[in-house]
Amino acid sequence: MKRKLLLQGTRFRALYIADFFVLFAILFASLLVRFGTSWPKSFSTYCAGFLIAVLVHLIVYYFGELYEPSPRIGARSFLPRVTALTAFAILIDATIALITGYFLMPRGNLIAFGIFGSLGIAFNRWLSHKVRNKRFGRPRVLLVGSDADISLGSDHILLSETEIVVVGSTNHPMDLEDLVKELSATDILLMSTGGLASVYPTPLAEIEKQRIGVFQRVIPSDTLLGLKRSLQIGGMPFIALRAHSLSKPRLALKRTIELLYLTVGLIPLTLVATFVAGYVRLLAGRNIIYRQERTGKFGQPFLMLKFRTMTENAEVNTGVVKAQYKDTRVVKGLDWIRKTRLDEIPQFVNVLKGEMSIIGPRPERPDFTNQYQIEIPGYERRHDIAPGITGLAQVKGRYHTDPAYKLGHDLQYLVNWSPILDIQILFQTIWTILVRKL
Repeated sequence: MKRKLLLQGTRFRALYIADFFVLFAILFASLLVRFGTSWPKSFSTYCAGFLIAVLVHLIVYYFGELYEPSPRIGARSFLPRVTALTAFAILIDATIALITGYFLMPRGNLIAFGIFGSLGIAFNRWLSHKVRNKRFGRPRVLLVGSDADISLGSDHILLSETEIVVVGSTNHPMDLEDLVKELSATDILLMSTGGLASVYPTPLAEIEKQRIGVFQRVIPSDTLLGLKRSLQIGGMPFIALRAHSLSKPRLALKRTIELLYLTVGLIPLTLVATFVAGYVRLLAGRNIIYRQERTGKFGQPFLMLKFRTMTENAEVNTGVVKAQYKDTRVVKGLDWIRKTRLDEIPQFVNVLKGEMSIIGPRPERPDFTNQYQIEIPGYERRHDIAPGITGLAQVKGRYHTDPAYKLGHDLQYLVNWSPILDIQILFQTIWTILVRKL
């Protein structure tokens, strides 16, 4: 298994190199077709411009998850996604030219570069898929479900004449890890309803670490849940299951965008923080910053910062307790600071250090985290990303919303994350603060 993962890692590094040379070759080929050997500018000028353009495209492809492992079965065509990402990268190229006056390539070559670049990048992924199947063999699937559903699924796969090989079946999902190793399965198809509940959160998380694809068959009633897209495997509709929702490129993109937000908002944040710090110092006395241990990304503890709005040593007599509505421990005159969440401003320092995000699941104290992980299945999934200053659960729920319901909002955020969703949550947070309902 380790050798297989190493080879797959090598495959994706090879894709970077292949994409680089394909894009570079297309740029020079379009130049030769248009101008022949009499180029308007020097070779070094074009070389520098092409290098910048190619790097822009590779960065866009990275954040667009084109270098992430794709499913061995049921994968959609790469061309539509590659075309959209290439168009976005060309838009960035054009923006650079408009701002700097330096054109990375002749303007007349942009359309040709967009068309042939998209085809070339999509071809690299098609070729990579073929090489993977040749090296590791045809996809080997394990069917899980009732006897009737397994029989029906086997017939569909056989009649569809796919490259898939059915290597085994089971009615007992708890045996999956052992069966996967025994049968050298590459993918698991959950054929019956209730299959997800039987594998989530375990053994799904462990199986995913081995790069084993897990798919749940979609039945007609599932469409009432608003499923937007599905995969076709052997003529049957499936959805891919992932124990961890955000890939490394998406996490990197989220981090980059939030650092930009911090840069833009640095001056107004500093002014507001200075005012609040002075106000808290006036009413609460010294030690205006309160440090409290919270559970962060991957379950690692960190010290979260807040402006102190409660009396010092507020938990000496009570031990660890959750804050209450109209908590009597709050210093008189600072209640509105808590209601408007201005006491959270120091957490932007945690964001800068990488311990927190601006948007994400709110961090809990370790004592409560341990309790919720026992009581609520899948609670640890909310630790896939750095915790946030605000989040979907904070704008959709209330302060005292049950943790299980908050988890639903948190996981919905992880599954549907996008820069647009973060902007929506930011504006909803500002509105909620203004009406003091957070």
